[in-house]
Amino acid sequence: MFYKKSGFPEEGEIVLCTVKKILYHSVFVNLDEYENKEGIIHISEISPGRIRNIRDFVKENKTIVCKVLRTNKQKNQLDLSLRRVSLSVMKNKLEEVKQEKKSEKILGILAEKTKTPLEKIQKEIGLKIIEKYTLLATFFQEVIQNNQMIKELKLPEKTEKILLETIKEKIKLPEVILKRRIKLQSYEPNGIEIIKKTLNEVQTLAQKNKYNITINYITAPMYEITITSPNYKEAETELKELTEIVTETMKKNNSFGEILK
Repeated sequence: MFYKKSGFPEEGEIVLCTVKKILYHSVFVNLDEYENKEGIIHISEISPGRIRNIRDFVKENKTIVCKVLRTNKQKNQLDLSLRRVSLSVMKNKLEEVKQEKKSEKILGILAEKTKTPLEKIQKEIGLKIIEKYTLLATFFQEVIQNNQMIKELKLPEKTEKILLETIKEKIKLPEVILKRRIKLQSYEPNGIEIIKKTLNEVQTLAQKNKYNITINYITAPMYEITITSPNYKEAETELKELTEIVTETMKKNNSFGEILK
């Protein structure tokens, strides 16, 4: 990636890392998306259960996806976890990185077709997009849905046309799917109605905000909410909003709603 973030990632952030050094009780990694940032993964955060040999789980120079547990800016130290990253979160992160690399290639094509140095395109167009949208892919995906957004860049007409055509050719809107199981229990006389009301409120909010969700009955008292969204951050935010409705509505009706991982 031509652009690397400065500063520290936030606690809870999902980050792409490259394994640099493996010790008996810990692993040192470089954070690929940040400038000069190194993190450490304690053996207890490699995998659940007993670990006899860390090298059964990680290898030097391999790419892994981690979750930021703690940051210590004074010591320039980052504590990371590998085991707390679910398979779906890992896949979504790798897809995000894949889309970003594809988006960077679009800048390369634009540089070639306009006979402009790539560094100039990256600086004057790429960085401008990243400043506002964090990722090139985020902006390019929005341009696909609304072509007029490309005018934000204030490019010469010929350059704008080439960029728009390249985006349409190279970028496909991805889908991120997140799931949460919810446990709904009520011992009130009208408990079944309370559960129905809770699920209806979730559906109503989803329809109002145009969230793409499905709710499936698993087995009493378990249900599953599935949300589909163009990117991980949106999916996570939407899912959090919906699951909060579940716990709040059940609590108001003297009932119990639990969100399971």
